[in-house]
Amino acid sequence: MGRVEFIALMAMMFATIAFSIDAMLPALPDIARELTPEEPTRAPLIMTAFVLGMGLGTFFAGPLSDALGRRSVMLCGATLYIAASAVAWASSSFEVVLAARIVQGIGAAGPRVVSIAVIRDLYAGREMAKIVSIVMMIFTLVPGFAPTLGYLIMLEYGWRGIFAAFIVFSVITVLWLGLRLPETLAPENRRPLRPRLMISAVGEMFAHPIVRLSIIVQTLCMSILFTVLMMIQPVYEHIYDKQDTFHFWFGGIALVSAIASFLNAMLVVRLGMRRLITMALAVQIVLSLTVILHEGAQGMTAFAIFALWQAYVFFQAGLTIGNLNAIAMEPMGHIAGMAASVIGAVSTVLAAAIASPIGLLFDGTIRPLVGAVFVLAFLAFIVMRYMGRVEARLPAE
Repeated sequence: MGRVEFIALMAMMFATIAFSIDAMLPALPDIARELTPEEPTRAPLIMTAFVLGMGLGTFFAGPLSDALGRRSVMLCGATLYIAASAVAWASSSFEVVLAARIVQGIGAAGPRVVSIAVIRDLYAGREMAKIVSIVMMIFTLVPGFAPTLGYLIMLEYGWRGIFAAFIVFSVITVLWLGLRLPETLAPENRRPLRPRLMISAVGEMFAHPIVRLSIIVQTLCMSILFTVLMMIQPVYEHIYDKQDTFHFWFGGIALVSAIASFLNAMLVVRLGMRRLITMALAVQIVLSLTVILHEGAQGMTAFAIFALWQAYVFFQAGLTIGNLNAIAMEPMGHIAGMAASVIGAVSTVLAAAIASPIGLLFDGTIRPLVGAVFVLAFLAFIVMRYMGRVEARLPAE
């Protein structure tokens, strides 16, 4: 498999997650009317159930791939995802759809997590960061298309058609993976699936200061992204009265901000991962503070200013999350599967825990959203600065 094809396949693995989440957004009102009309506020559980399953699956996918090989775990995860999608498509029970979404998330975690380990098997250092950045660019592009694609599918086939689209998407991925990607983890490099070895590997990860700090910053950066995703639709609807065109604005901004990954791929080798992350967070702090001050002075921020701020939030994600993954994975090549699992699971679960209560603070203004992003970015910036000092001491220790 050539480099371009490899990047495309890894990007498709990543895209499964974004497609599975964002394509469902337009369908929530219809699902509520059909499956839970007595309690329509339960419909968003369709989203959180998938994230919960993904978090659970993330803990196990990496260790299993270290023991059994990358291909088998990726193929089994994709198969589980397809089966769960079929159950959700056929079900007329809200509870069954929720259960299927949890299983779907568990299945999606396999290809998503193990793809990071596959990249680490084949690349290292800044070259690895470049590959991850390009893959993350595709991941960033998907939210630009997914809501509109989900909306168009729903218009023609109803909300069940979206689950059918998930099946088609994953079948293509499985066939591509099965036919073209060889096993990247040699049998002699595999680690038996033993609790003692797993605990030892986790302890080794969290004992490494750079890995530990990278996970903290990644958690904060993902919290920023999750907070925006949770609160952005109410902002568009209740503040700017753009609920009917939300998916177009959301998609367009996501597409424009996706150039961050292109920029990152070009700059990361020249500037280094840590410096680029720190710079991106510094800009986020300045922009968020500017919007907060403008809101305080004007009483309401113009939509154009808010849209530019939102675009930079997505832009900043493209400059930080992939690099933070690469920084954390770099010293952990010998336990890449376990490292990918722990990094992904811990950062995702903690970020969701941080973002969930923030999402409840919406008060009809943008202040809770922008203020939360400012605080999270400031904390991440402080940790990155500290990481620089730790990194400078490591060679002398």
